[in-house]
Amino acid sequence: MEGAASVMKKEPSLIVIQGPTASGKTKIAIELAKYLNTVVISADSRQFYREISIGTAKPTVEEMAGVTHYFIDSHTLEDEVSAACFATEARELILKELSHLEYILIVGGSGLFIQALCEGLDAIPHDLNLQNQLTEEWKSNGLTAFLEELKNKDPDYFQLIDKENPLRVIRAIEAIRLSGKTLTELRSGNAKTGFDTVFYFTTDLPREELYKRINDRVDHMLELGLENEARSVFKLKHLKSLQTVGYRELFDFFDGKISRESAIDLIKQHSRNYAKRQITWFKSHNQGTLISKEVDFLNLVKNKINLTN
Repeated sequence: MEGAASVMKKEPSLIVIQGPTASGKTKIAIELAKYLNTVVISADSRQFYREISIGTAKPTVEEMAGVTHYFIDSHTLEDEVSAACFATEARELILKELSHLEYILIVGGSGLFIQALCEGLDAIPHDLNLQNQLTEEWKSNGLTAFLEELKNKDPDYFQLIDKENPLRVIRAIEAIRLSGKTLTELRSGNAKTGFDTVFYFTTDLPREELYKRINDRVDHMLELGLENEARSVFKLKHLKSLQTVGYRELFDFFDGKISRESAIDLIKQHSRNYAKRQITWFKSHNQGTLISKEVDFLNLVKNKINLTN
């Protein structure tokens, strides 16, 4: 049995389908959800927001194929969803409205959000004044000094963090300065309540194929109108929820900082970088069973969770 202990007497088992961007999680999840007659909870931290769909690769109505999905278009950009917030809301949903289900699928690529829901999160210290101070320093001087500080103080977490995401970097520096401990140490304490039974499955594609899929997906997003979508939320670019790949680069183009061609190249590069960090995260945090192209994943899951029907 995988997962953190829970005080609840009865709760569904969670089946996590996780993996890097563009690795085929949606298709796998839909087929499995149909087989198990269950629902999907999205653990993709960008798909929560109603205003952005193309750049977040949300599954279409056709792709969802009648399977109920939660936490897609569930919030607005101005209603930022943290990992802790997601865990609280999703847990309440599961225990109050979905407790009759035997299995629930958790699908996504946001490792911290998956961990928060399935295992709980350690208490990370927070001070708004320090966070605001660090934010102003970042706006004035960039991330270089913060990244160097993080590399020196917590080299393990430095390898995992999205170095293009100022919010994550600032949050890490804030916690380290407040506690005098590394994020690695802070996260090794007693976690909050998770779930009793969690089965982890991670999509596994050859790196070259994954990178090609990512590049092709970016081209397809642009064909679908990613640039117009980014323009529609440009006035909100200061929001934390928009500090993400696919939008930051286009915002720089709109601001005249880079060319359109450079923005597109950077979206592809940063998406590949993000996928690499996702892979590193999953290898370090409950990677579970790998799902490769060659494997019959449905039978793999059935055998893993001992389904007899």
